[in-house]
Amino acid sequence: MSSATDPAEARAFLEQHPDIETVDLLISDMNGVLRGKRIPRDNLRKAYRHGINLPASIFALDINGNTIEETGLGLASGDSDRVCRPIPGTLMTTPWLRDGRQAQLLMTMEERDGSPFFADPRQLLRRQLTQLRDQGLTPVVALELEFYLVDRRRDDSGLARPPLSPGTGERATQSQLYSINELDDYADFLDEIQQAARAQGLPLDTALKECAPGQFEINLLHSDDALFAADSAVLLKRLIRGVALNHGFEATFMAKPYGDEAGSGAHVHISLVDDTGRNVFASDDEHPLGTALLRHAVGGLLELMPASMALFAPNLNAFRRFQPGLYVPMAPAWGYDNRSVAVRIPSGPNVARRLEHRVAGADVNPYLLVATLLASIQHGLTHRCEPDAPIEGNAYEQLPASLTNSWQKALDLLAACAPLNERLGQAFVHVYLANRQAERDAAMRTVSPLEYEWYLRNV
Repeated sequence: MSSATDPAEARAFLEQHPDIETVDLLISDMNGVLRGKRIPRDNLRKAYRHGINLPASIFALDINGNTIEETGLGLASGDSDRVCRPIPGTLMTTPWLRDGRQAQLLMTMEERDGSPFFADPRQLLRRQLTQLRDQGLTPVVALELEFYLVDRRRDDSGLARPPLSPGTGERATQSQLYSINELDDYADFLDEIQQAARAQGLPLDTALKECAPGQFEINLLHSDDALFAADSAVLLKRLIRGVALNHGFEATFMAKPYGDEAGSGAHVHISLVDDTGRNVFASDDEHPLGTALLRHAVGGLLELMPASMALFAPNLNAFRRFQPGLYVPMAPAWGYDNRSVAVRIPSGPNVARRLEHRVAGADVNPYLLVATLLASIQHGLTHRCEPDAPIEGNAYEQLPASLTNSWQKALDLLAACAPLNERLGQAFVHVYLANRQAERDAAMRTVSPLEYEWYLRNV
């Protein structure tokens, strides 16, 4: 049973920030879209004591905010409310908004009896962590997020395009991977991200220029609190979008904004430590491929990867990212220090031995991504899954593309996967599939301009 959250955190925050006028109470829906309510500062302590009511159907919303009735969370249940409670440690200023007079607070939803609400993605992740900790294991997690900056004005065809560089005034047309000059051109934007992240306590690591015009990557430091790691990714997305608008352009985490350029991914680094703090993936003989536990974890990830695609690629555009030659995994494979495979074992000190999952797009819900990875790792550890031999060299030349690029096939594979249904919960999987299926059906009813151009007169 849940109890009221201690309002001392709210009281201390308001005393420290007397200029704050409003607070956004935020909760992540299935798509990773932050929804919620805005309250005046005087109501903050009440929200800590009693929570706030939001309809359970918030997890039935598609990307356009429409309630998908097939989830069973809409009118079939009376569109009833649940209580959302503050997440301690997530009350923070949003310095890029309203001259610093606004703050934000993450929330999580409960059932009527105070237990975790089954369809809340954050609660799903918490359940995976509880199961791992019951085995004496704690995941250490770090997320890397790629994104594009785009001009707020579309081109003559209404399509996205790179912004005009703040440094040169020119529109980028080249890749310029790892370019320091481009980091310099966008230094004011990147500096404001760093300052805002510092004010929010988000553990930013590195920023780099990625391999397409206007594409960047920002990494978060590893944490032995996977909930905090996912919270940080969710909040970093909001921060980047907000700061970008202040600088005259937009930031998008759309997986594939340009058909001929690289997509944006969300890479996740994971290791496991035991109750003594020992990394159980690190081999005593410092073998670069780690221990049997690391191998079993990889085996679980690879075995359940085809059925996980519906979670790693949650929408129509996400599947456009899976094209050969653009550093996107096309088959379930692993290898040492190899960026052509789905699960990479990075080089580096043995004590930091870990795996890097490279499949998901940046449009993924971070809570669902990490929850699915941990569920797959648990499956691998429980069943001692053995992966095939690690790939050396170019995986694209050695393995056929077997990860589906069909949204419908991905949904069907998840529906039929008993291990994921069991570990994520059948009720959750039902809601997720109904939500995604309805969005896919709506997308298939839309005829694109390309189809008119190719087929209207020619067939």
